Amino acid sequence: MDAVAGSVVLPGDVLGVVSGDVQLRLGPGVRVEHAKILASKFGVLRFRKPNIYWIDINHKKYAPLVKERVIGVVIGKPGDNFRVDIGCSQPGMLPYLAFEGATKRNRPNVQIGDLLYCEINVANKDMEPELVCIDHSGKAHGMGVLSTDGFMFRCSLGLAQKLLADKCPILKLLSSHFSFEIAVGMNGCVWVKSKSVANTIIISNIVENSEFLSLDELEMMVNQVAKA
Repeated sequence: MDAVAGSVVLPGDVLGVVSGDVQLRLGPGVRVEHAKILASKFGVLRFRKPNIYWIDINHKKYAPLVKERVIGVVIGKPGDNFRVDIGCSQPGMLPYLAFEGATKRNRPNVQIGDLLYCEINVANKDMEPELVCIDHSGKAHGMGVLSTDGFMFRCSLGLAQKLLADKCPILKLLSSHFSFEIAVGMNGCVWVKSKSVANTIIISNIVENSEFLSLDELEMMVNQVAKA
């Protein structure tokens, strides 16, 4: 990769050339075309070992990519599928058999309005995204219907990427003061559940307001809230 991590890139910028001796993993905003690695979004190029590149995109509009996990709202049940709003230009289609243990006789108990944590299985600009709630082994591994005891809010795609990063500082700080569950979708949806409604709202507000704070400011905010 010729481009330097941390630099600002524009759509169409050539970031490097595909090399047979280096295995690259390309994330959101980066694509390969005619053996060239190109930026498809405006943002900041990021890097994580080993050879993982993506572009930090501070957008609200989500473009689905295969293997990304998202949170969506069930808005319909046409035929043998669930129609799920994941915040992109068209809703995703989730087959009822794409759940762990689901069969033709044993359909999953999913209702309109339920929150689902699922994975993009097929993404094409000319088709509706196809979603699944199982991995290649047929196991859910945390995917499926999210509890109604939790709270879901939307954030920028950039904040969602930060929350999903290894050793995310804001989640590490929060876990030292609160016990909670969290699910983060690459589409900018975050679901939080804690022991009480008050704690859930506090954690959600801290996460939502953490995007542009430094580590010192984050520590100060979390400590003040925990003491209060």
